[in-house]
Amino acid sequence: MARSRGGIRPNCSRRLTRMANSYRQILRSSSIIGGASVINILISLLRTKAAALLLGPAGVGLIGLFQNLVLTASAVASLGFGSVGTRQIAEAVGQEDNAAAAAARRALFLGTLVLAFIGGIVFWMLRAVLAKRILGNPALTGDVGWLTLGVVLTVAAGSQAALLNGLRKIGDIARVSVSSAVLSTTLGVGALWLWGAQGLLAFVLAAPLASFVMGHLYVARLPKVVFPRTPFSQLMSQWNVLVRLGAAFMVAGAAGTLGQLVVRALVQRELGSMALGQFQAAWAISMTYIGFVLAAMGTDYYPRLTAAIGDHVVVNRMVNEQTEVAFLLAGPVFLVMLALAPWLIKLLYSSEFVEATLIFRWQVLGDVLKVASWPLGFIILASGDGRTYVLTESSIIGIFVALVWCGLPLIGVEVTGVAFFIMYLLHLPLMYWLARRRTGFRWDSRVRMQLLVLVLMTTLVHALAGRSVTAAAVIGVFLAISLGVYALNRLSEIGGFGGDISGWLRKTLCGKR
Repeated sequence: MARSRGGIRPNCSRRLTRMANSYRQILRSSSIIGGASVINILISLLRTKAAALLLGPAGVGLIGLFQNLVLTASAVASLGFGSVGTRQIAEAVGQEDNAAAAAARRALFLGTLVLAFIGGIVFWMLRAVLAKRILGNPALTGDVGWLTLGVVLTVAAGSQAALLNGLRKIGDIARVSVSSAVLSTTLGVGALWLWGAQGLLAFVLAAPLASFVMGHLYVARLPKVVFPRTPFSQLMSQWNVLVRLGAAFMVAGAAGTLGQLVVRALVQRELGSMALGQFQAAWAISMTYIGFVLAAMGTDYYPRLTAAIGDHVVVNRMVNEQTEVAFLLAGPVFLVMLALAPWLIKLLYSSEFVEATLIFRWQVLGDVLKVASWPLGFIILASGDGRTYVLTESSIIGIFVALVWCGLPLIGVEVTGVAFFIMYLLHLPLMYWLARRRTGFRWDSRVRMQLLVLVLMTTLVHALAGRSVTAAAVIGVFLAISLGVYALNRLSEIGGFGGDISGWLRKTLCGKR
């Protein structure tokens, strides 16, 4: 084939254009969702700081127990309708099948309504059992009863998020995230300020209430379904898929939240409420600070991957692209978190939470592997392989719980961080093997090198921190800056801006062409 005037073959030029467009889509979604997540993280840290100052480690630990109880019950009650609903709607929209999209929306709404009602009733009836068996304090039966409201609202909010996600309303999802964070923080911190420890329950319920209210406002703005009434047989077909796949996703999701709940109960039973507060502090930061990367995957990457799941070449390219962008965005953050961990813990909580630093450093190492494995795991979700998803997620969380159970008497609460790292050390090769079997996936050479460099850098800073926190801080910040400069250049290059940092920033922030 003859070369074009610029010396590039036409088919190569088209391929480069497609890659640039795909990267731009990832960067656009990551910037919108990531920006909202950063704001959300800052607000969440403010909320956590207030709870730490007003309640101390014991109060923070109880908040974690209540929140995890609500999440576990919600994961069971929702029957996985959120994940599968997103998949069904995204698939119908991707195929431009408006009738199927309308049926999926109606089935999701009606099914979630029934599940929220049933889930709330069952949870309220089990309030005494949960208070005694899970929280270890029958006196908390009344508080657990009030958590029923949180379960119902969380299930309903999950349906709203699934609808917005399936329709790829990226801007609306970002606005819901930020506005609900502001509202929940205002309500929660206000309750603690006015009522002290007596406002702890209101603090926990503020988040699901805010998510539901703000989600409802934005879902109500969506165009109404204009297709004729969906036949009951078509609704049954949708519900059959939702239940069949959703049950699998529910089991996997419930296994994850239940595993966290069991770990919290073990820490409280073996080491007391103060140690539980240390674990909760480290866990909250670990689950929050990379949210800007993981949220973008679930919001944009998952629906796009679902629409393309039949084309293995496209799927494998998308996974490599998403993984590289995730490394570029999160890599410098990992290094900063490791380098400045003692000061961050003290800043975000108080000097009482110094023991959380040891847990958090191990969790950062695990987060590096987590970011690498997540794009692979979405292949299973997009394929609708519920059985594989259940087996892998349940097995991994089972290993996490077993390691904590065995290690608590030996090394104390630090084992929760070590177990988290080992969990993802096993999870990553498992996900890679499953992706390899399903689509023939391989990391490209650039992604492999980026992962290797990031692992070496974070391991070095972690090792230095055990000897000298000052040396770890200096070297860690230097490596973070170096990696950040590389990341900006690479993001500029793959975004089609030629690798010029200033040009990329100008075009990204100002919209100039």
